[in-house]
Amino acid sequence: MKAKNGAQPALSVGQLAQRSGVAVTALHFYESKGLIHSSRNAGNQRRYARDMLRRVAVIKIAQRLGIPLATIHLALQRLPTDRAPTAADWRQLSEQWRDDLTQRIEKLTALRDQLDGCIGCGCLSMESCPLRNQHDQLAAQGPGAQLLEPGSSDAQGDAIE
Repeated sequence: MKAKNGAQPALSVGQLAQRSGVAVTALHFYESKGLIHSSRNAGNQRRYARDMLRRVAVIKIAQRLGIPLATIHLALQRLPTDRAPTAADWRQLSEQWRDDLTQRIEKLTALRDQLDGCIGCGCLSMESCPLRNQHDQLAAQGPGAQLLEPGSSDAQGDAIE
């Protein structure tokens, strides 16, 4: 069914949820975070352009890859808002995310390899274990919480961000 101007009619939030497989509450959350957008009809109900289906699909894929919503938001901000993401848009996004995934895989592999060594020694020393106490820069200040407020200083006098 076409709208009066020949365009496809907008989707209600329920229709978008059903077609995308994403809960209505998640769609509302995505909208609150600026990942998707809607307009309002005369009855003040949300209406989504059909290109939001593709945006929601991109969001779902990115989330499955473990991409943080803030990173997804930045990526989607670079895309035009008046159309669905294209294959070229997807190539650009996936190249960025591929590099991020490769780095995370390398870090997880290194962590796994350290874990194997730790299981072998069984020490789990609070003072020297590279897994339990990696890069402990506040050890000299004694036990317990050392940083209670943002903006306080670390052991080297640098402000914590």
